[in-house]
Amino acid sequence: MAGRARPQPQLQPHSSSASTRRRERWLVVLGVALHAVYMLSIFDIYFKSPIVHGMAPEPPRFSAPPAKRLVLLVADGLRADKFFEPDERGRYRAPFLRGVIEEKGRWGVSHARPPTESRPGHVAIIAGFYEDPSAVTKGWKANPVEFDSVFNQSRHIISFGSPDIVPIFCSSLPHSTWGTYPHEYEDFATDASFLDHWSFDQFQGLLNRSFEDAKLRQLLLQDKLVIFLHLLGCDTNGHAHRPYSNIYLNNVKVVDQIAESMYNLMESYFNDNQTAYVFTADHGMSDKGSHGDGHPSNTDTPLVAWGAGIRSPKFLAYTDKPDDGFRFVDDHKHDMPTPQDWALEGFERVDVNQADIAPLMATLVGLPCPLNSVGSLPTHYLKLSKADEVEAVLANTKQILNQFLRKSQMKQSSSLYFKPFKPLANYSLVLDQIEDLISAKDYENAMKHSEELRSMALAGLHYFQTYDWFMLMTTITLGYIGWMVNLILHVLQSYTSFPANLQKRTQVYAKNTSVKVYIVGCFIMGFSSIILLLEKSPLLYHAYLFMTIFLWTRIVQNFEFIKAVWRELSNMPFKYTMNLLNISVIALFILEFLVMSFFDRKLYTWCFLILGILASSCVAIFIQASSALAVYVWLSCWFLSLFTLMPAEIPENNNLVIFSGALIILTAMASRWMATNNNNFWLYLTRANKQDPQFSNLFFVQVVFVAISSIMVWISTSHRSQNKQLHPLHQMINWLIAGFAMVLPLFSPSSVLSRLTSIFLGFAPPFLLLSIGYEAVFYSAFAMVLMGWIFVESANLYCSEQNGSARRSSIVEGSIFGYDERCLQLSDLRIPLLFTILFNVAFFGTGNFASIASFEISSVYRFITIFSPFLMAALLIFKLFIPFMLVICTFSAITKVVRIPRLGCYFLVILLSDVMTIHFFFLVRNTGSWMEIGNSISHFGIVSAQVVFVLLLFALTNIFTKDIEVSSRQLSSRKVM
Repeated sequence: MAGRARPQPQLQPHSSSASTRRRERWLVVLGVALHAVYMLSIFDIYFKSPIVHGMAPEPPRFSAPPAKRLVLLVADGLRADKFFEPDERGRYRAPFLRGVIEEKGRWGVSHARPPTESRPGHVAIIAGFYEDPSAVTKGWKANPVEFDSVFNQSRHIISFGSPDIVPIFCSSLPHSTWGTYPHEYEDFATDASFLDHWSFDQFQGLLNRSFEDAKLRQLLLQDKLVIFLHLLGCDTNGHAHRPYSNIYLNNVKVVDQIAESMYNLMESYFNDNQTAYVFTADHGMSDKGSHGDGHPSNTDTPLVAWGAGIRSPKFLAYTDKPDDGFRFVDDHKHDMPTPQDWALEGFERVDVNQADIAPLMATLVGLPCPLNSVGSLPTHYLKLSKADEVEAVLANTKQILNQFLRKSQMKQSSSLYFKPFKPLANYSLVLDQIEDLISAKDYENAMKHSEELRSMALAGLHYFQTYDWFMLMTTITLGYIGWMVNLILHVLQSYTSFPANLQKRTQVYAKNTSVKVYIVGCFIMGFSSIILLLEKSPLLYHAYLFMTIFLWTRIVQNFEFIKAVWRELSNMPFKYTMNLLNISVIALFILEFLVMSFFDRKLYTWCFLILGILASSCVAIFIQASSALAVYVWLSCWFLSLFTLMPAEIPENNNLVIFSGALIILTAMASRWMATNNNNFWLYLTRANKQDPQFSNLFFVQVVFVAISSIMVWISTSHRSQNKQLHPLHQMINWLIAGFAMVLPLFSPSSVLSRLTSIFLGFAPPFLLLSIGYEAVFYSAFAMVLMGWIFVESANLYCSEQNGSARRSSIVEGSIFGYDERCLQLSDLRIPLLFTILFNVAFFGTGNFASIASFEISSVYRFITIFSPFLMAALLIFKLFIPFMLVICTFSAITKVVRIPRLGCYFLVILLSDVMTIHFFFLVRNTGSWMEIGNSISHFGIVSAQVVFVLLLFALTNIFTKDIEVSSRQLSSRKVM
């Protein structure tokens, strides 16, 4: 965007030839394809399954397993603090399990890793690995990939519980006996503790039948038997009644009673002291009755183990242990002090990561650790001889090491240049050393070396899980940069006023060399494809690389033009160079601010507080326009700043909706009054000498529609408050008002201010009818800021012409220069930048992703009362679109007022949004709650999709803005960029 003003023929900003238009269409198609392909890259980088197959199981070399059978009790949604703490009477809610802690077994806190949901929690407990990230795209009620588990390795598994959990692990196992209750039993309106009793009763019934069924009894008496009861009561009651409710707290007592009944039943049935018991939970429950994130109320769950193979309690004097640097998967410190109200400081507490429970259960019954497990065996729970303890840890280490070796082998077999994980280059020597130490009965050193090797193998697994990250992320980043450079080159070539001989010279160069450049590009693509094929890379890897090479091939093709641009910039005065640098830094700062606003929408409050002061100061000092305009801009920005302080989940307040109807009418009347003003810069926005007499009638009809929609809001609210059904006639009126109101702007006068006012009034009725609270007032505040923007641009243009050359002609009354567009200048970057800010505010001004996920049903009540998810979703999305359409209509009008090419500004908007896209690409998360993971994907996807989304909205709003006419001074002098 550089060049000196020279006495030469003026250039049109862009050619209207068919070839240029065709090139721009291909550029848009290329942008759509690029963003679609690169959006898929996050699933190859961040959400690639960690599961590998082909490893051999590693059974522990025991003389005899510690236990013959295992009972696993999982209280879904049970918080650790509610389990361990006393009630208001000082009595403990789980007296049986507390007695176990004090007399029979060991205890601790199991630390879950987000997402703290039922499926990933049970996968960690039973299979020993954390939620497969690929499940983000495949759901959680079925296995996205086949994985090994304690249940797979067992001789037989008996399980009863929820239809959402039990079938995941048992439905495909031939050696399983399982049952679930119907989904209808999960009724949030009742006390769900009966679900826990159901699971126990089913198992008790099974044992009773075995006295008459010899085959069943023989099955129960065999070794390596695993019994799993899934107790859903706490989870359902926590969601429905919150974890502080009496129903939830009573459910804690219920699961304790079931644990006691299960223990008594098993001991009386088998009577051989060969049963091990593990009691835990998959996740906790927040105070609001939800779970999913990494808050301690969700990640901290109880763990109690007792029976065969479990150590007895160990009494310790309470001491403050220093932090040893260890962190659990939920990022909690090791040896965190036990709360005093638990009254368990004297009993040794052994915390574990949730995945550690799987190797613990497998070791208790002499099974190999699950093949895909990443859990570390918690030896403090096991009552084993030193020799057996070392053998158990060594088997756990070999199982994790086998995963590492399998991943290493798979990557090496497909890599032309393999980079091994160097810390494990001599793993076989370490294994031999451990075996020698065991033979020499040096169990302490053997244990130490085994644990170190296990830690190193876990690090190796992470190394191969992220092996391709650098290549893929570099390719995608270079692709985005290449795309942005192509956009810049296109804007410079098509929408700026570089000297004619520069354009001519670079075009000759392009014709002579483009074929050679593309041949070289095809050769590089072919060579890259051969390498990827030899490495057996996925098909999408080819697409990522091809797209990036193609973009940079186009850049090399324009190398002569780039050199000419650099030469022009080098010859520019130092002041211009600094101006270019300053504008670039400011633009980057604003874009980074917008990235942060996705995480904290309250930043827009500060944005508009500052913007109000800066804009009004610029109007007063630099533009020297009306002081009333400066005050208006200041107040409108400050008014809009209030809305991002309000809650994202909009509280219902229909009085605000009705008030907003009156505010919309007042705003429109003020705009109509300004449309009759014949002074100064208003003439850019009005056609004062051609007032349309029909406009008064149209304006009156639109105001009446807004008033009627406000009345209908009041009527529908009163009906709903009285539990009355909305009358079909009222619904029909609402549909008719909304439909006709949006058509009326097409018949409004074509002057800028009249058309924008009519558009504002046209979309007001449907927005009001879909509003439930403060977002209705936001509509008016947002429109005021948009009007302020176009006023400031008009004032700036007027003052620049007043202070400009005397060669500029006077106002030509009624003259229309619809296609008389000037070239883009560096200062014009402010327009796409402001558009990007306001485009984001259009969404975040009244909410965020949470407000979409949890909208009030009353927001569509005025149009439909019968549940229809697709129609309701369509109405909600349409409501979200309305502020976007106001922004784009205003943006289109501004491009006509200041006479810059709208398509050129569109490319600049995409350029700016892709700077944000690159940042969001690096912010995608594959850990955390489902909401955190989903939001990170949504942020990246929404910004990536703007190349299509903005273009579609441009096409849609062009219906309203294509015939806008601008009265203006005829610019005979065109500045270069």
